[in-house]
Amino acid sequence: MLFFSYFKELVGKEVTVELKNDLAIRGTLLSVDQYLNIKLENTRVVDQEKYPHMLSVRNCFIRGSVVRYVLLPPDGVDIDILHDATRREARGN
Repeated sequence: MLFFSYFKELVGKEVTVELKNDLAIRGTLLSVDQYLNIKLENTRVVDQEKYPHMLSVRNCFIRGSVVRYVLLPPDGVDIDILHDATRREARGN
């Protein structure tokens, strides 16, 4: 649940999601759920030459199981809060 609560704080910020099939999509995080399914708006493909068929997609829903990683905005990462939350979760288990 640590990642879910962290991603909820990033709603409204621009993120880049790389999928397991190497497709990278950049957009504004609209919502995220407990399965880390992600909804993006104002999307654009990072490598437009490789994926020209994705140019018309503006909004998308990404199933959490196909996400390789999420690139976060530099100003969206508060390392101290993340460290504290990780320590609290480790003590609870």
